Amino acid sequence: MFLKDIQIGQSCVVESLNLPFELERRLEALGMTTGTTISVLNRKGKGIMIIKLRGTRFALGYNITQNIRVREVKGDEQ
Repeated sequence: MFLKDIQIGQSCVVESLNLPFELERRLEALGMTTGTTISVLNRKGKGIMIIKLRGTRFALGYNITQNIRVREVKGDEQ
């Protein structure tokens, strides 16, 4: 599953990033590493979303969200 598939209010855990080197390193520097939990706060159209990552809000475009592989967090995992 990819980040673009997660709905508002759901949480997921990052499994892998498949982005250009510079962008991948930038997101890792901001805290988006493997195993990090992400909450989807809002969606704006096709794959564009606002997420909460380590207490900070980020807006990500479709070209980014379609390349971040995640797994959905079940209610008892949070």
